Amino acid sequence: MVEATLLTPSPSSPQIPTTDTWIPATWEEFLAASKNAELDKMRCYYDIGWMKIETMIIGAAHSQDNSTLASLVSLYGTLKAIPYISFTNGSFQKTGERECQPDLAYYIGESVQRPPKNNQAVEVDTWGAPTLAIEIASTTLSDDLGPKRLLYERLGVTEYWVVNVNAASVIAFAVADGGSRQIQTSQVLPDLAIATIEEALRRSQTEEDGAVNRWLLQQFSA
Repeated sequence: MVEATLLTPSPSSPQIPTTDTWIPATWEEFLAASKNAELDKMRCYYDIGWMKIETMIIGAAHSQDNSTLASLVSLYGTLKAIPYISFTNGSFQKTGERECQPDLAYYIGESVQRPPKNNQAVEVDTWGAPTLAIEIASTTLSDDLGPKRLLYERLGVTEYWVVNVNAASVIAFAVADGGSRQIQTSQVLPDLAIATIEEALRRSQTEEDGAVNRWLLQQFSA
């Protein structure tokens, strides 16, 4: 596991980014790396003084869990009349300090505002941090629970989920006052049990999407 103490600036920064590893970098170096045309299949993270250029997972397990989670949140928000705006592989930026690209992200609640529809990162100082950020981890579990968790805490998300693809499990955190604690029921999607999300992930391993969605509809309508 990468230690949280790695997220402390270092006086030196390499010229060429190393993928899948946190390395020291200035904000300007991060921006240059993230705009590199050769990194079109990468995801980019920055937390004051450190960046990670991460290989985008394209395997079936990761993408299927991504689809299942997106459908689940969409169904729940729709049936429960919870306003939400969703992002897949979106980028959220606090200029000069932090940037992240979660697998899924949501602005949730009555006061939700829609960021402009363009190809720029969503500016957190203007629109706020996502209410819910989700990372789907097939090879990066320790990083998602460590440095990335700290990044999302500092960015100011309200809730953070880490999906363990290999175990069909979800570790969910409520974030407040600069820290986080594990929860068993979502607070931003009220009364949604994490156990229900995990059961949907397990069913998706053997059932087609429609069957999983029908099961979810039964659970959400009960």
